[in-house]
Amino acid sequence: MYKIWQVFDPRMALIGLGAFLFVLALVIHYMLLSSQGFDWLQGPDYAPVTLSAGMSALPAGR
Repeated sequence: MYKIWQVFDPRMALIGLGAFLFVLALVIHYMLLSSQGFDWLQGPDYAPVTLSAGMSALPAGR
């Protein structure tokens, strides 16, 4: 095992491993937040707000 550390610089290997794991964590969290079932910020019952048939986003013209 010690021969591996003679080939690689331990500081650079640990920095690279940490950067890889951080990016992997960001990607996994983004994928989970993008899915409807695992979005813990808005909940599984979240549905986008829609307007009813009788309602309008703008007031009636003059």
